[in-house]
Amino acid sequence: MLETWRWFGPDDPVTCSHIRQAGADGIVTALHAMAPGEVWQPDDIAARKRFIEDAGLTWSVVESIPVHPAIKLGDDRAAGHIAGWIETMRNLAAQGLEVICYNFMPVVDWTRTDLRYPTHRGGLALRFDPLEFAVYDLFVLRRAGAEADYDAAMIHQAEASHAAMDDEAIARLEATIIAGLPGSELSHGREGIRASIAEYDRLTAAQLRANLISFLEQVAPAAEECGVRVCLHPDDPPFSIFGMPRVVSTQADYAALFDAVPSLANGITLCAGSLGSRPDNDVLAIAEAFAERVHFTHLRNVSIQTGGAFFEDDHLEGGVDMVALIKLLMDEEGRRRAEGRADHVIPMRPDHGHLLLDDIDKQTNPGYSAIGRLKGLAELRGIARAVSSLAPA
Repeated sequence: MLETWRWFGPDDPVTCSHIRQAGADGIVTALHAMAPGEVWQPDDIAARKRFIEDAGLTWSVVESIPVHPAIKLGDDRAAGHIAGWIETMRNLAAQGLEVICYNFMPVVDWTRTDLRYPTHRGGLALRFDPLEFAVYDLFVLRRAGAEADYDAAMIHQAEASHAAMDDEAIARLEATIIAGLPGSELSHGREGIRASIAEYDRLTAAQLRANLISFLEQVAPAAEECGVRVCLHPDDPPFSIFGMPRVVSTQADYAALFDAVPSLANGITLCAGSLGSRPDNDVLAIAEAFAERVHFTHLRNVSIQTGGAFFEDDHLEGGVDMVALIKLLMDEEGRRRAEGRADHVIPMRPDHGHLLLDDIDKQTNPGYSAIGRLKGLAELRGIARAVSSLAPA
C-alpha cells in the first residue's frame, strides 16, 4: 500500500519535511484556497505539484475537488458547475494526477461536537455526540422544524443541557460544528447556515441520490477518457444531520450508485472511521463488496458509545478489525497485480490522529496534528509489513 499523508498546503503547521520524517511518500492535498465552483487552472496545479516534488514527495491523491451546492440541489446552475468540475479534473489529469477523492454532503462536511475529548491514555480526540448536536440544532441555531427530527426524550435532555451551558461553551460548540473543519469546503456563520440548510428543505433523499447519479453519469466517462479514478468519500457522520438527507452512508447507498454508473472509474474512498461510526455498517463487508472499486482508503478507527456518540479511537482500537481490513486491501492489491491492473497499489493515509505530547499545546488543524498521525502511520505500517511477510511465497 502507498503510504500517504494529508497536507493542507504551505500554511499547514505540519510541513513537508515533517511528513518525510514520518515516512510517508505520497501527499494528499488540494488547492484549498479555491472556492467551490472555481476551475483549478493548469499553472496553479503545476506550481503546487512542483512545490511538493521539490520537497522530495509526490502528489498522489487529490482531496478534494469541492462539489458545488448547485450540483447537489440539482438546480439550473448544475450543468455549468458539473462542466467546471470536469474541466478541473482534466487539468489535474494533464499533470499526472489520477486519483480524486470527493464527497456529496449537503452544507456541512465532516462534523464533530468536541475537538478535545480526553482519551484514557491522556491524549485528546475528536468526538461526535448526538445530544450535543441536538443542543445546537434546537436551542442555539433554532432551525425551523428541528423538533420534528428528535424524539421527546432527546428534546428534553437537550433543553436541560443547553440551560447548563454558559456563553463560552455555546460559542465553542457552535464554532466546532459550523465554522468549518480542515478540508471542508465552506465555513458558515449562524445566519448563513440557516439559509443554506433552508435550500434543502424540500429535497428528498431520492432526489439527492438522483442528482449524485446525474453528476456521475457525466463525470465517469470523462474520467475514463483522461485516465482518472474518482472515489466518493462516505458521509461523516453517516446519517442525516440538520434534517438534510445524506445518501453515501451505507453499503446499499454505494451499491445503488455503482449499479447506476458501473464504470470502474466510479469508485469509493474507503473511510473506515466514517463507515464504522454507524453501528449497522459492517466495514469489512463493505470493503469486500467493493474491493475492485477502492481507489483510496482512510485508515482510522472509532468507538461507539452509549446514545450513539462516537470518538476517534487509536488506529488499532475501535470497532474495525484493522488487521483484517489491511489484509483484505493487500489481497486486493495482489489480485489487481495478477490481473495486470495499472492501479494495483492502493493509496492509504492515517486519518484523524489524537493530540499527543507537545502537540496538545500547539496550534494544529483539528484531527491533523503530526504526532498522533505519525503514531497511527507507524502502527498501520507495522500491520502491512507483517501481512506482507506472512503472505504465501
